[in-house]
Amino acid sequence: MDLKATALLKLVYLEMFGHDMSWASFHVLEVMSSAKYLQKRVGYLGAVQSFRQDTEVLMLATNLLKKDLTSTSITTMSLPIITLPHVITPSLALSVLSDLLPRLTHSHPAIRKKTIVTLYRLALVYPETLRPAWPKIKERLMDEGEDPSVTAAIVNVVCELGWRRPQDFLPLAPRLFELLVDSGNNWMAIKLIKLFATLTPLEPRLVRKLLPPLTNIIKTTPAMSLLYECINGIIQGGILDSTDDSIGGEEIATLCVSKLRGMVMVEGDANLKYVALLAFNKIVLTHPYLVAQQEDVIMECIDSPDISIRLRALDLVVGMVNSDNLMSIVGRLMRQLKNSRSATAEELNHQPAPIEPTADSDDESPEVAIKTDKGAAEAPLLPDDYKIDVINKILDMCSSNNYGNLVDFDWYIDILIQLVRSAPIPNSSSLSDDSNMGRNETSNLDVSERIGDELRLVAVKVKALRLQATRAAESILISTYNDTSSQLTSGSGVLRAVAWMVGEYASSLASPDGTLTALLQLTKASTSAEGLNIYLQALPKILSLIAGDEHIAWTPERKTMVALLMARIIHALEPLAVHPDLEVQERAVEFSELLKLAAEAASGQETSRDGDQQDAPLLLTQAIPFLFAGQELNSVAAGAQKNVPIPQGLDLDQPINPNLNNLLRAVESASFDKPEQDEFEVYYHQQQPPIAISSNEPAVNRLGAREEPVHSYQQGSEESYLDPDIVARRRAERMERNKDDPFYIAPTEDRSGRSTPLHNILQSNNGPDLDIDSIPIMQLDLGKTSPLSQLSPKKISSHKPLQRIQVAADETLATSGTSTPRYDDSENSLDGPQRQKHKGKSLLQVDSSHIGAFSLEGDSSSGPLDYERQKREDAEMAKAMQEVERLRLEMQRANERIQAAQGVEGTVVKKKKKKAKPVGTEADSGEAVTVVKKKKKAKPAVMDEGEAASEPVEVVKPKKKKKKAKIDEGEQQSIVD
Repeated sequence: MDLKATALLKLVYLEMFGHDMSWASFHVLEVMSSAKYLQKRVGYLGAVQSFRQDTEVLMLATNLLKKDLTSTSITTMSLPIITLPHVITPSLALSVLSDLLPRLTHSHPAIRKKTIVTLYRLALVYPETLRPAWPKIKERLMDEGEDPSVTAAIVNVVCELGWRRPQDFLPLAPRLFELLVDSGNNWMAIKLIKLFATLTPLEPRLVRKLLPPLTNIIKTTPAMSLLYECINGIIQGGILDSTDDSIGGEEIATLCVSKLRGMVMVEGDANLKYVALLAFNKIVLTHPYLVAQQEDVIMECIDSPDISIRLRALDLVVGMVNSDNLMSIVGRLMRQLKNSRSATAEELNHQPAPIEPTADSDDESPEVAIKTDKGAAEAPLLPDDYKIDVINKILDMCSSNNYGNLVDFDWYIDILIQLVRSAPIPNSSSLSDDSNMGRNETSNLDVSERIGDELRLVAVKVKALRLQATRAAESILISTYNDTSSQLTSGSGVLRAVAWMVGEYASSLASPDGTLTALLQLTKASTSAEGLNIYLQALPKILSLIAGDEHIAWTPERKTMVALLMARIIHALEPLAVHPDLEVQERAVEFSELLKLAAEAASGQETSRDGDQQDAPLLLTQAIPFLFAGQELNSVAAGAQKNVPIPQGLDLDQPINPNLNNLLRAVESASFDKPEQDEFEVYYHQQQPPIAISSNEPAVNRLGAREEPVHSYQQGSEESYLDPDIVARRRAERMERNKDDPFYIAPTEDRSGRSTPLHNILQSNNGPDLDIDSIPIMQLDLGKTSPLSQLSPKKISSHKPLQRIQVAADETLATSGTSTPRYDDSENSLDGPQRQKHKGKSLLQVDSSHIGAFSLEGDSSSGPLDYERQKREDAEMAKAMQEVERLRLEMQRANERIQAAQGVEGTVVKKKKKKAKPVGTEADSGEAVTVVKKKKKAKPAVMDEGEAASEPVEVVKPKKKKKKAKIDEGEQQSIVD
């Protein structure tokens, strides 16, 4: 047996390297049954490593496990207890439960602790374990003299069960609170705080009770883990969301934010920064102004070398942004994009070389003298995924609340142009898979498409900025055609939105001819059907602007120009008539035939001559422009389409043509030749390749100096993240806007970059010989100066007020109830589709999803708890109690009426007699006496006939509670007698 135990120990070692040892399960069982403890321990170790739920010999080990559980030796008893969690099955749990429960009352605390943990694992597989085990576990928890290790194990089990069914553990709150206050175990305190975070939503009164100890722990504990769990428990427990002012939510939030700031500022611990940023992301939902005050430390995390910290800080700045800090935050992110670089193909395929230590001597440590990286001085390398995330966050921040945080839309348009130039280029594989993916996934592949959509949205919703937005789209389109160094291609997503803008708002173009030429080139080079559809739609719109002006005379020059222009467009459209995409075919054929008709009409129209005025063809001036004139297109809310009712009888799943797949397959197999370029197109509309010009200046003068970091409190100006052409245009617009402002000092034209010495200025203006005496002196007579009140009033121009920008709301149907788009993919959206949680196995490799419906109360025959049935039963019980109370009150009132009618025995207390208003009676006239009665019936009083005839009738007002009538003194005497 010793030899077999040694061989099994070696086999267990080999199994740790991935070798299978399931074939030796029977030998493991033999070693487990050994009488010697050392051999038995090796056997149980082999069972832990090799036994699974489907192991056949596990059935044979049941009796051995039951036998060892009842052993008198503590070490032998511990072996099956620590092995069961790894090999447990429902049938095995049912068999060993009766032997495992008595171990909860064992005299040794280590056995009790291990038994509690093992019972939790049994409950995950076999939930009926909790019925007999929970009373004993609860008894151990309530025992104040229990060993701390056993109490910690129970708290751990309760915490794991509590997040599934927290309502079952509310009765334990006093004992758990006592452990939280008195226990000095940080690990147990962390578990208790997590448990209380799930209990406070069920019992709001716990919030007021938990705040003093949690606040004390936050202020005094030196353990960062406990500090973070206290803050996280306050956030998850809904204490910060409480509307009760007496709790002091603002003071607690301020304390938590200050402690989190200290965690972020700890140098050298990236884990603390990460968890602190996670907590900041939760606090920003309820107290964004407090988090915005920590902008300095959060923005420092944006430039952290750890990419995970950057991403968490990036998520945080979106929630803390407002109109005051928007431009500074976006400028910081834009500088990060501009100063970074993307990985080249060599760097992507590069394998890291081993580090070569270079120690100068034997005494020096090799780690200290590691060679520095040669590329450390280069621009930081950022992955494209992070760049895409940064661009998406910038767009989210600027467009939030329907552009409510934007104060300068001109600046935002320039930011969009710069983002187009900084956006990473998607690879060819991403573009090839573009057609097989959804719209959301596509926008992640080519982020420039979203930038173009945002520019188009600004043009549609902000009419005051429509001209600037259209000019920006025009510059992007023309630069793509003219600039050979541009990263944009005909398949870029931004060009689709840009082409739509230049076609829809063609009247705002600065150079319609150049825009039309760029569109024609993109149409010939584009391979994407979606892009071609938009390009083809924009071409006739720009043509109608150029050739459709009816106020310009129809001269021979204009006739020739229009004819050539239409010939160029027809030449570009004719090859697309056989395009594989059906929509591209339709648009190409329609527009080419329309332009052919217009060309025939233009060729047949006589031109204007001396004294003979001829108009342009109506097909050009009225018919074609009116095709695109009509109602203005506005933005539509995202949820408006869902509100459109589906017509009856319409089956959207029914195919239009059953043979459509064969038709499309036949079209795909057809060849599509690239159109040849004619000499006319090459000569007039293609840019010549740039000619390299050699320079004689030294190479060191042509090297770009490294940009020094900006240490200004404004974090640098616009020049640090905008291209020079955008900066020059903005400077020219600013000078033009402020030219009449007396408080604005305009820069001089002949300024120099460096300061010039004074003697050089004097020599350049006065020559080498300078005569000081020749300088004229002006005499100033201060007495003759007129006061300011006598000066002629001058009109002082004030600062130009900011233009009030009106942003249009999204259009929607009346039934939708909202005009703003709703993001249905958010986890916090109540109206959107809820995300299905991944119901996978936990780290214990056990499916414990069914334990959430298991109740710790009731008999074993009861099934899962039905919440609807329980609610109905509670309502019926409350209704029955109300009925019982109503019957009891009726019986009590009936009894009081009977006692009042029979008379009250005993001494009657004489009360003050209130004067009642006499009822008007006329005894002489013989009219009946009228008594006005209240709604409640007055109790009849016991009176004699003589008293009733001699005394006037009084209205007696009965009391509500005591049903006793007022009795006169004579009547009281008769009752006493």
